[in-house]
Amino acid sequence: MTAAQSPDRRRFLTAGAAALGAAATAQLWLPGSARAAEGALPAGVFSLGVASGDPLPDGIVLWTRLAPDPLDGGGMPDRSVVVTWELAEDERFAKIARRGSATALPTYGHSVHVDVRGLRPGRTYWYRFRAGGQISPTGRTRTAPAPGSTGGSLRVALASCQNWQQGYFTAYQDMLAQDPDVVLFVGDYIYESAPSATAVRRHEGSDEPYTLTQYRNRYAQYRTDPHLRAMHARAPWVVTFDDHEVDNDFAGGVPQDPAKQSPEAFAARLTAAYQAYYEHMPVRAAAVPSGPHIQMYRRLEFGALVRLNVLDTRQFRSDQTTTQAGALSPAMTMLGAKQKKWLVDGLHGSPARWNLIASQIMMAETDLQIGEGKLWYYDAWDGYQAERNALLGELRTVRNPVVLSGDRHLTMISDLKADFADPASAVVGAEFVGTSVSSNGDQDQAAFHDEWDPRMPDNPHWKVIDAHRGYHLFDIDRDGIDATVRVVDTVTRPDALFSTLSRLRVDAGKPGVRTV
Repeated sequence: MTAAQSPDRRRFLTAGAAALGAAATAQLWLPGSARAAEGALPAGVFSLGVASGDPLPDGIVLWTRLAPDPLDGGGMPDRSVVVTWELAEDERFAKIARRGSATALPTYGHSVHVDVRGLRPGRTYWYRFRAGGQISPTGRTRTAPAPGSTGGSLRVALASCQNWQQGYFTAYQDMLAQDPDVVLFVGDYIYESAPSATAVRRHEGSDEPYTLTQYRNRYAQYRTDPHLRAMHARAPWVVTFDDHEVDNDFAGGVPQDPAKQSPEAFAARLTAAYQAYYEHMPVRAAAVPSGPHIQMYRRLEFGALVRLNVLDTRQFRSDQTTTQAGALSPAMTMLGAKQKKWLVDGLHGSPARWNLIASQIMMAETDLQIGEGKLWYYDAWDGYQAERNALLGELRTVRNPVVLSGDRHLTMISDLKADFADPASAVVGAEFVGTSVSSNGDQDQAAFHDEWDPRMPDNPHWKVIDAHRGYHLFDIDRDGIDATVRVVDTVTRPDALFSTLSRLRVDAGKPGVRTV
């Protein structure tokens, strides 16, 4: 047992936990009738494993998808199937907390999303599913602490950008050993690129996915990675998407290549992509798509310690600009008016010690121009500077704001400044841009630093930049956040060596981040 797994590592435990063990919303456990209703099913229906997500003090989402032939549409008969589930307080399932049944519908790819309620806060549970006489792997999950509870700690793992073709998902092998309370995934769970003959691992199919079946096959292929599947079964995930779950660099209803995808064709692609996303993610029914739209921005609470604001920076954004004038235009929006108000109101009204913002893309400035002048990275918040600057102004009066981002395939850790045009302006927060799980593969580190180190003087807010693959780990308590950048030596093999690249600290009441 590692130190991270030891019983004396601080956890959220509350004296009032039993008060929330009220009646569950689950259906009754009917194992005999369920078996009779199911009939014979193909072998291997639980090939994609199990997952949990979006923890509440009294609830958790449990997920699985029946797919005996995962890379060919799933392989299930075209009928509804009853799936029974149980959730226990021990790994041997001797003390059952809740049990019930759900119906896996062909319409949703025989996916199952069980929103279990009536659980105790701050508790670890184990769960499993049964269908057609087959039993799933066992998953482990954890509820959020009781509302208003103080003290304790929260361990969060930040991951993003896992390109199947560019490497194995070895980072999850190390993440599993670090035993996070929750995994925050901020985008690019799959990549929509066509198969490549020179890839480390070749994408299924013969082209990019456009239809629902094609997106289902792509998600299913990613879920066959053993490290990813194991991490899903180990801890609850909080997820959001970026561009590659649909189409590279899309913005709202605008595809990357409007000349090749008509508005009608792209709306159909969005509809297929969002449904496949829902089918494969442990999210609540609020995220069931409505045509080419899906509700993903939401807020999760972890006692009085953490409020987590999960953004959607794709569906409501203006199309990317390609000019400095466009980047400075007040007409450019990343969040849309409704989401922006929701975020600002939630930040100012937060009772939490720490206010985390999960933003798929980098918020701090990237000045690519060495020396005089500016050359911005327009796909990130640099392309939406009026809205970003207004949001940074709001952070001045928000308690302990920290932004957790992805997209860049790099570790980029920064102070957030009130005005990036003025290096002397106030620090209003900190941002951790997590590196990729596998995207960009094994980069030449010397070449990276030869290219990027000369830009450091033009970006004095950067504290750490690096191009290894891996993830970030955060240990959060009332006094501060201890951040660890964990990296792998290679993603070209299914196993790797792991190491700590950097350790950093954010102190409560002191905006910004420092290395330790």
